[in-house]
Amino acid sequence: MENTADDYRIQSFDLDTQMLLKRALKDPSSVNLEKVSDIIVDQSLKDQVFSKEAGRICYTIVQAEAKQSNGIVFRRNVLNRLQQEFKKREETRGRSLQEWVCYVTFICNVFDYLKVNNMPMVALVHPVYDCLLRLAQPDALMNEEEVDCLVVQLHRIGEQLEKVSGPRMDQLFFLLRDGFLLQEGLTSMTRLLLLEVLEFRAGGWVLSGTAHKYYYSEIAD
Repeated sequence: MENTADDYRIQSFDLDTQMLLKRALKDPSSVNLEKVSDIIVDQSLKDQVFSKEAGRICYTIVQAEAKQSNGIVFRRNVLNRLQQEFKKREETRGRSLQEWVCYVTFICNVFDYLKVNNMPMVALVHPVYDCLLRLAQPDALMNEEEVDCLVVQLHRIGEQLEKVSGPRMDQLFFLLRDGFLLQEGLTSMTRLLLLEVLEFRAGGWVLSGTAHKYYYSEIAD
């Protein structure tokens, strides 16, 4: 079944922008794809709900452009913007935690959706790891919003990431384990989230039914 434009959560845009995005989804050669990529990236950096959906929009436009003209203009522009924002990540984090979390969510979402020959895009592997490693640093572990973002992304793409670079995943989990065991001042929610993700990976990126029930009833409480 084809997705309608409404499925992509574009209702938060003004009407002209909604029309532009709808055209890009159906007929990418009829629009300025650099402008479209900037709109999608800019919205992803300020809207947490949209940043979780934006990878699907990017995937659909990339597929439509490839089918229509064998082009990669849109994909190239999205990757360029991701690279530009990546270089400014510490500045972004210092200025706005929400924007930083949105950026990590978006780049992980794009990593999840955009593939080349069904394989993750090599250009995104190390930037994604660098973002997740930043979320595992002691100062970030003091912030539940960052820990929650890290755990959500690992649930989503952890297994894929480990397949392309196991040593970097080991490095990330050494930090998480040390944070859980040694760092003082973590909230009980952060400890619960860290324990859950440690167990999730140890179980081969699967939580047993019992563990799932335990963690998620605790989180609900």
